Amino acid sequence: MSYSYIEGSSREELSEFEDYFEISKSFMGYVPNSNLLMAENPELFKSFSSLASTIFMSKNIDESLIQLIALASSLSSGCKYCQSHTSHGANKAGVDPAKILEILNYQNSDLYSKEEKAVLNLSFAAGENPNSANKEHFNGLKKYFTKKAVIDIVAVISLFGFLNRWNDTLGTEIEDVPNSFMQNNSIIFK
Repeated sequence: MSYSYIEGSSREELSEFEDYFEISKSFMGYVPNSNLLMAENPELFKSFSSLASTIFMSKNIDESLIQLIALASSLSSGCKYCQSHTSHGANKAGVDPAKILEILNYQNSDLYSKEEKAVLNLSFAAGENPNSANKEHFNGLKKYFTKKAVIDIVAVISLFGFLNRWNDTLGTEIEDVPNSFMQNNSIIFK
């Protein structure tokens, strides 16, 4: 099967991971092509799945903020695959498409709270290559978030740093569900 620049196995050929795929499908609404590609290396896939699950199950920041962090990091790195996933994920987590469209103008937008702006300042900076995060970003976060929440914010950024490079490097094909969401809501990032 072709999910990227390299041939991948079909879901049926990777049946030993069916439980993992079903968890992804229940959370996202589809099985990501990136999961199918990563399952070619079973230990990598199992380890990644455990890490991603831990990060997405944060008790310190909510799912909509996790998705906005992931989207900002993906926008900053330029990963179209992750931009489509995190836009769709943000909407599934309750973020209005108008707010998603406004993310590149978050600093001047009334749709974003001061807390969200502080998080997005770090997310956009840390998603760049090279990373341009600095102490001021953390001083801004400390006004609104606990140390544990800040650790979880950085964990989301770091997870998507890996995913952005994984999917851009492999040329992972965007699935129909997130692609349709982007098209139906006229979400286009430059």
